[in-house]
Amino acid sequence: MKRIQYTYLLIVLIILGLGSCKKFLEEHPTNFLSPGFTITNTKEARALANGCYAQMQGLLAGQPASYGGNVWNLMEFMTGKSNSDLGQTGFVNFQTLTYNNTSFYVDTWWQQMYLGIGACNLAIESLEPVSAGVLADSVKQNMLAEAHTMRAFYYFFLVRMYGAVPKVTATPTDLNLKLSRTPAKAIYDSIIIPDLLLAEQSSLPWQDHTGLVSMGAVESILADVYLTYAGYPLQGGDQYYTESAKRSKAVIDNGGYNLFPNYSDMVLPANKNSQEFIFQVQYAAAVPSTNPLTPLTIPNYSGISQYSDEYGSVHPTEQFINSFPAGDKRVEERQFFYTSYPSIKSSAIVTFQGHYIYKWFDSVAVRNTVKSDLNYTVYRLADVYLMYAEASNRSGGGPNSDATNYVNLIRQRANLAPVGSLSQADFEHEVWLERYYELCFENKMWFDMLRTRKVHNDVTGSWDDFVGHKTVWNASFTNSQLLFPVPKQETDVNPNLLPNNPGF
Repeated sequence: MKRIQYTYLLIVLIILGLGSCKKFLEEHPTNFLSPGFTITNTKEARALANGCYAQMQGLLAGQPASYGGNVWNLMEFMTGKSNSDLGQTGFVNFQTLTYNNTSFYVDTWWQQMYLGIGACNLAIESLEPVSAGVLADSVKQNMLAEAHTMRAFYYFFLVRMYGAVPKVTATPTDLNLKLSRTPAKAIYDSIIIPDLLLAEQSSLPWQDHTGLVSMGAVESILADVYLTYAGYPLQGGDQYYTESAKRSKAVIDNGGYNLFPNYSDMVLPANKNSQEFIFQVQYAAAVPSTNPLTPLTIPNYSGISQYSDEYGSVHPTEQFINSFPAGDKRVEERQFFYTSYPSIKSSAIVTFQGHYIYKWFDSVAVRNTVKSDLNYTVYRLADVYLMYAEASNRSGGGPNSDATNYVNLIRQRANLAPVGSLSQADFEHEVWLERYYELCFENKMWFDMLRTRKVHNDVTGSWDDFVGHKTVWNASFTNSQLLFPVPKQETDVNPNLLPNNPGF
């Protein structure tokens, strides 16, 4: 913990003079805020609030000492539905489920999320005492809502990945804290849900086209939190399905969001933070913070781009591709995937060894600038449609007309026939399957597997129990896969984090 706390304190070095997330990306640091700083104007307050977003890019952080390694890889490798062109990504350890507490990614996720929590704690502590004479109360409350939302957001990743984690809600005053782990349920009950409920009482706008937290984002995160709380491992029950459905329905009815007509609309930088996109990690081609997934998902050394490195870090198994229904538009060429592309050096078509991910294919970056201008989506309307369908089906004892309609809107875009009258169980399976297909490679599937304790078998078409499911790589999930290990470099400096999670 000493190293984390030190880094955690350093996150307070937040750039002054920031007016928006875009501006945050474009400016270079010239002045810094330090612990104990007293806010004297709106500019400084906005700088602290903006600091809460910096570690959102931690969702796509590169993995030190690896080639083509990115923390995003982890949740895709774990599903058993991904492959990799690179041994340097550590793929084989997750393919064979032989990873441990020193493996790639598990340490970087932990670090990045706690850095984000540290920035949020600093913002909350600094903003709360600011008087109305310095900052209008409505502005202050909305900035606090942003900070609380982001703190809940980072903790939500931690508890789903590691279970019990240290509870840190204040800026450390020294580097000698050796905190024990707090059970996941207590983190939900004392931080995640209260933080989001506080934000829900603010006057944040339903949409924000600059990438800041909006009420639509708050309600989407809360819908996801309640849906997860209702399922495994907490099994909170029907009341949490009801609460989840309430929040997702509010986003649908009040948010002003709409599905893109075409999947290709999702890879147009002009559409960032708009229409279907509710909450995204911000990237920009004009600054060093360009989206890393564009080169990471280009087939390895395929010669179709201007990128000096084409990684092929993650791509789908052919079994997953073949599991899509016949006629599904999402597996047609250059929708969610692609199998060939013109060479960058000639007019020849390069045919790949299989399907590769097209969801982050910024054509301008690929063919010209090597600076991807695409954001990374955390929540979009299709996700919220499916959360509502699942939660309302559970809380209402079966699918209602709205739930069925939302599923059919997603199927319609995929050129699939609408679903008709289904039992509660059959409708739930349909929703789960649509989540697999619609949200694939958006770091959703692994968390869905964990909270449902079910895995769709791409070969048999059945729904297997999580524990005992055999992947196409002939590795079987056990109880050890339910939580990642606490990283060894953390337990080495803080023995209070032990014992580690089962199997580690």
